[in-house]
Amino acid sequence: MIGVAVLGSTGSIGKSTLDVIAHNSKRFKVVALTARRDLDRLEAQCLQFKPELAVLADPTAALSLKRRLADKLPDTTVLGGMTSVVAAAELPSAKYVMGAIVGAAGLLPALAALKAGKRLLLANKEALVIAGQLFMDTAIQHEAELLPVDSEHNAIFQCLPGDFKKGLARSGISRILLTASGGPFRDMPLEKLAAVTPEQACEHPTWRMGRKISVDSATMMNKGLEIIEACWLFGARPEQVKVVINPQSIIHSLVQYVDGSVLAQMGHPDMRTPIAHALGWPDRIAAGVPDLDLFSIPALNFTAPDPKRFPCLELAIAAIKAGGTVPAILNAANEIAVSAFLERRIKFTSIAAVVKATLNAVPGQPAESLEMLLEIDSKARSTATQIIRNEFS
Repeated sequence: MIGVAVLGSTGSIGKSTLDVIAHNSKRFKVVALTARRDLDRLEAQCLQFKPELAVLADPTAALSLKRRLADKLPDTTVLGGMTSVVAAAELPSAKYVMGAIVGAAGLLPALAALKAGKRLLLANKEALVIAGQLFMDTAIQHEAELLPVDSEHNAIFQCLPGDFKKGLARSGISRILLTASGGPFRDMPLEKLAAVTPEQACEHPTWRMGRKISVDSATMMNKGLEIIEACWLFGARPEQVKVVINPQSIIHSLVQYVDGSVLAQMGHPDMRTPIAHALGWPDRIAAGVPDLDLFSIPALNFTAPDPKRFPCLELAIAAIKAGGTVPAILNAANEIAVSAFLERRIKFTSIAAVVKATLNAVPGQPAESLEMLLEIDSKARSTATQIIRNEFS
């Protein structure tokens, strides 16, 4: 039995991970579950999977969970706070760690898993966006396994040769094609975008995701962050990674080779498929996903993203080209702007404006240490908050 710690177990990725584990209960055992503050859902998960450790980042919620589970699960230790989330990532019985905490909050637990030499199933793209070089160096130094769970990066991983780490050019790869659905507003007239609501932005046409990533999909910032992530994961230059809109979300990404071949990974838009791939790799395991019926697939369409419709994508591409701390500034500003939009404090079209203004206000510099990156992250957040207060309230 392989012990698995699921960080962010009450979110969409976490719930899908637990479903895959339930389909493979003779192979995997849940040893740790963590969440931010969803007390009721984490309690239900604990009762089903009986982990040895359960953590709520909110200490008050953790005390409530501890009281609820005291008689029902006396062998489950309940802890609170972010240091305990990191402890879950380091748990000796957890051979695999699912890193599904959304945003910058997932960085430290993911790094802890790498330092402990775990297999890290990475669903948190922000960790690589903020601290890509440090992240990759840590994985190598501690001989940890880093497997991508984002559907696009997992698809790329499946289409690459086993020796791709020797260099994309030496492996005969000309470029990587990241697919995007285009989100719910890909055909909406540009003049109507300013009036869209959080509810509309979170109603993704094909995927079911959390609110933050749904908004990122609508602005296509998620694709910009994925370009940055792909550069680090696969040793690609920014100009080697292109975005192509495939509204059907059946092709999850492609790899183009110098001989003219293009390899694509196809499947239902269901996160259980990449999760099962990363859990089972190099084996294939059941994911609970139905077979893809090729005869029922509608025509597959491909278009290039419109920079006027998706300015966040262009900001992210510029950030990875600039390097250093600039991607961390981009990510921090975006998290603040998306939160403000979801709270109805700014318009949908103001998200890109806030990010751009923050990038202009906070100068980039070489990323020399984790401490520096966390300091820059904090500065960018406070700057973005001030910009929203001064210019958009």
